[in-house]
Amino acid sequence: MISIRKLAFVGSYTPRQCGIATFTQDLCESFRSQGPDTETIVVPVNDRLEGYAYPHEARFEINEQDITSYERAADFLNFNNVEVVSLQHEFGIYGGREGAHILALLRELHMTVVTNLHTVLETPNADQMRVMRELDRLSSRFIVMTERSRRVLRDIYEVVDDRIDVIPHGIPDMPFIDPNFFKDQLGVEGKKVVLTFGLLSPGKGIENVIRALPKVVEVHPDLVYVILGATHPNLLREQGEAYRMSLERLANELGVKRHVAFYNRFVTIEQLKEFLGSADVYVTPYPNAAQAVSGTLAYAFGSGKAVVSTPYWHAEELLADGAGVLVPFDDTPAMAGALVGLFADDNRRNAMRKRAYLEGRAMTWNQVAHLYETSFQRARASGGWRTARRFSVKTLELDRVDLPDLRLEHLRRMTDACGIFQHATFSLPNYLEGYCSDDNARALILAVLLEQSGEDNADTRRWATSYAAFLNHAWNAETGRFRNFMSFDRTWLEDVGSEDSQGRVLWALGTCVGRSKSRTLQMWAAQLMEGALGAMFDTTSPRTWAFALLAVHEYFRKLSGDRVGNALRTDLSARLVELYRNTATPDWQWFEPVLSYDNAKLAHALILSGRWMQDEDAFQIGLESLRWLTKVQTAPQGHFRPIGSDGFFRKGGERAIFDQQPLEAQSTVSACIEAYACTQDDHWLQEARKAFEWFLGRNDVGAALYEPQTGGTFDALHVDRVNQNQGAESTLAFLLALQEMRLLENSLQSYKRPVE
Repeated sequence: MISIRKLAFVGSYTPRQCGIATFTQDLCESFRSQGPDTETIVVPVNDRLEGYAYPHEARFEINEQDITSYERAADFLNFNNVEVVSLQHEFGIYGGREGAHILALLRELHMTVVTNLHTVLETPNADQMRVMRELDRLSSRFIVMTERSRRVLRDIYEVVDDRIDVIPHGIPDMPFIDPNFFKDQLGVEGKKVVLTFGLLSPGKGIENVIRALPKVVEVHPDLVYVILGATHPNLLREQGEAYRMSLERLANELGVKRHVAFYNRFVTIEQLKEFLGSADVYVTPYPNAAQAVSGTLAYAFGSGKAVVSTPYWHAEELLADGAGVLVPFDDTPAMAGALVGLFADDNRRNAMRKRAYLEGRAMTWNQVAHLYETSFQRARASGGWRTARRFSVKTLELDRVDLPDLRLEHLRRMTDACGIFQHATFSLPNYLEGYCSDDNARALILAVLLEQSGEDNADTRRWATSYAAFLNHAWNAETGRFRNFMSFDRTWLEDVGSEDSQGRVLWALGTCVGRSKSRTLQMWAAQLMEGALGAMFDTTSPRTWAFALLAVHEYFRKLSGDRVGNALRTDLSARLVELYRNTATPDWQWFEPVLSYDNAKLAHALILSGRWMQDEDAFQIGLESLRWLTKVQTAPQGHFRPIGSDGFFRKGGERAIFDQQPLEAQSTVSACIEAYACTQDDHWLQEARKAFEWFLGRNDVGAALYEPQTGGTFDALHVDRVNQNQGAESTLAFLLALQEMRLLENSLQSYKRPVE
């Protein structure tokens, strides 16, 4: 499963007095308690202007009725690289018509959204249905707490069943104890205790329990009904304590005042455990069926209480098959009979308690958090339903590509007098990571290609000088190798760089010799290349061999009589051919037992060398392996899907789909263009265009990876979003692919132009 590094909860949050606020806090704390692997933050929604004294994990506040604050919250989540948003949804806690303001936040998010529905209405009005349709479009998965809610979500709202997870309401892990243990602490020792708790408001059916009490206390005069909970804050603001007082009057009128105890407080979890511990029977008397979930019922059931309830959705499901006692709605005699019967039969009541407690072990927050994590991982692994529905990868045509304009603003931002910076934080150069020869080599190749197409100017010429000077400084004459990594203070971090970096620098030098119009660059590169060529014979990396073969090909555009170059090309081509013959099978037509990074370069190198050496065997192996690779890198929907860097693809194993790297798209574009140049087979044109369109949004997530205003390119395609950083490798991959596509399209247009 995909690990989640950063998780955000959006909804109400404590100290706001609200059931969802308590739920969100419990769920968030459950994730934090399971270890440091996942960072959790909270974006709470305020129902009052002054807000609340939130704990430290609450990082950004939303004002319920201010739609712009929802948009700002989306920016906050995007900027902080959150990977999954867990949205706690209830129509009443968000602003707008039926809570529609929350959609303004969801539409701007760049990550996976999993929506937890605390209410699923069976007969929604038009506005509620509209909000739910948008939630369906913008969410990767839904979580509900009952099977009934799943059915309603599927049948009424037409949500795909595979995108719905049923996870029970979480509960604290409490011991199974004798109710008499806590009764003295609450002043009800020697009493039979019936409990109801939760925020007090009309519509919860408490009146019906009070009306049933006269019949109950006739049989059990030592019974007390404890009503625990503060008046709901919204009701308190509008009506004060009028509702609580009406309940007190009702108890007085019925002559059961001394049997009813009101505790007007919003209790902590520790206090709640004491009240639950003291209860012999818990009552949840909602007056209608459309109560999707009750947190109070879950808490009571999971703590091992015998429960009497009306048959609303959650209770009907949780208390099925005798796990509790269900009584009809608004049926006072039935309520009285159920209570009398339970207190008259200790064996039945205790058996019910034990069964509830044992079944409740699967509902503890620790267990529930694991289920939520699995749901979040499924959502990310699905590739992002929300983006797949927002973008259609089938809308782009393969017979042509509308190439973006060439923009070099980000390249300018990433380049200084020393060279090009290796990494970026968003679009800002990351000084901490310094420079590397790999990226300066790529940048120098780009500068030469721009010069070749007449796109050079004073800026690009100056940059080319910086890139070349960096590589010149990277040469270590004592070792006969190039260094790779340099810190921001311009200190080399090694004496010898990796083999692949040697090959890439050689490729850049060969490109300068073969293509640059600058005599100075040509002479410098030829001289440096002469000293570096011999070291390639001692390398062991197949990619280094491929880069070196590309280098020799470029070099031979001007200096094809070089004997060392000829010997190196012959030797390295033979090595790749031998590698292929020793590894390839009918179902794995490749050079290595694993597809890893920059894969197409291996096939590209053999296509080039085989053609120009007139080695038909090498040439055909290059084409055969590239054709197989492009099939492997094609998704069932027909778009380009490179091998993911999060595990790669080992023969006989499962391929990694993410994280997808721009480098793979660029190397495939380049290899397919070369295959077309050698064969004039239009198949390779289509493959090159398909790989290039990956940058433009024809990919698994439906998101463009380049910024058309700056030419900056995002570092990777994750399962549900793009990596917002724009490092040198990714930006150069796009610009190189774009330049090669421009040269290709120009050549095709020239070929098709009629002769005058």
